[in-house]
Amino acid sequence: MHPWIADRTKTFDSSGIRRVFDLAAKLKDPINLSIGQPDFDVPEAIKEASIEAIRSGRNAYSPTQGIAPLRDAILAEVREKYPDQERDVFISSGTSGGLVLSMLSMVNPGDEVIFLDPYFVMYPALVRLAGGVPVMVDSYPDFRLDPDKIAAAITPQTKMILVNSPANPTGVTADQADLKAVAEIAAQHNVALLSDEIYSRFFYEGEFYSPAADNPDTIVIDGFSKSHAMTGWRVGYVHGPPEVIATMLKIQQFSFVCAPQPAQWGALRATEVSMQANVDEYRRKRDFLVGELSPHYELTSPGGAFYLFPKAPGTAGGAAFVEHAISQGLLIIPGNIFSRADSHFRISFAASDETLRRGADMLIRLAQESAR
Repeated sequence: MHPWIADRTKTFDSSGIRRVFDLAAKLKDPINLSIGQPDFDVPEAIKEASIEAIRSGRNAYSPTQGIAPLRDAILAEVREKYPDQERDVFISSGTSGGLVLSMLSMVNPGDEVIFLDPYFVMYPALVRLAGGVPVMVDSYPDFRLDPDKIAAAITPQTKMILVNSPANPTGVTADQADLKAVAEIAAQHNVALLSDEIYSRFFYEGEFYSPAADNPDTIVIDGFSKSHAMTGWRVGYVHGPPEVIATMLKIQQFSFVCAPQPAQWGALRATEVSMQANVDEYRRKRDFLVGELSPHYELTSPGGAFYLFPKAPGTAGGAAFVEHAISQGLLIIPGNIFSRADSHFRISFAASDETLRRGADMLIRLAQESAR
């Protein structure tokens, strides 16, 4: 390694998803079930709001905390949900920016951060970037958030519990009772509770529930990337205890500075645009794929997001199965990118009906081949 490179960069590798895309680059007309973003476009009203912002000269830095109308709109929603809590909000450079700032604001070297395995690919890397120690709690085979396992993982070095519901890569939604129990565990041990709620609007059964309802010190990260297909616009938001938010803002001043101002005006318009029709469409896509694949694969039906996380057939493991699938023209992601285990793979059903049909047919064929 080059002598100038900092030691902290040696604690994690580049995302393994890159290797999948390197393999995929050789394919013609692949069946792409790998993309972790919506397949619908940003609504026109949101585009127009950002275009108007650009044309009217709103192209400079915004305040670090975000433009006032967007903050006010989000804060009004937050206060309606949590009327008895003192919470502040700021606009982050995407939810990934919010995660980075959360780790840098709260995690000291040697602090432990607890989260479920499988996990969003950034979690271990960001914990290590802050000098922390990832503590991964096994959630196989059903990917449930088990409060007893969380409680058992707590040590004197525990600083944070990180929950993600609906989850990437599994799509599983945590039960309200389990989230409530974890919220109480965090409060009991005086441990930070960070709730990654970027898929909160992709919730297919019942009502979305946040642990912030039971723990007023919960730090919540959300945004517009997934719900409104604004992944490239980099507009997220974080709300939580004012002192924690102020610390995150201090770091944002000297790092991201602010989210892109024209995109923030688009996000303001997004707060008024219902995406329920798209959510209903994704529920239908989920039902189709689960119905097609469940006779052939061991899988848990996702309650949210737009992912399935089936177990690979046969004994070769998830990575080998994915390499074979890619050789047949099907793009999926190996589960060991999101886990210490190499047994599963991730499918995204954020794709056209035709692509899902072709993908399901291919996966059924691959399962049948493995059974021979």
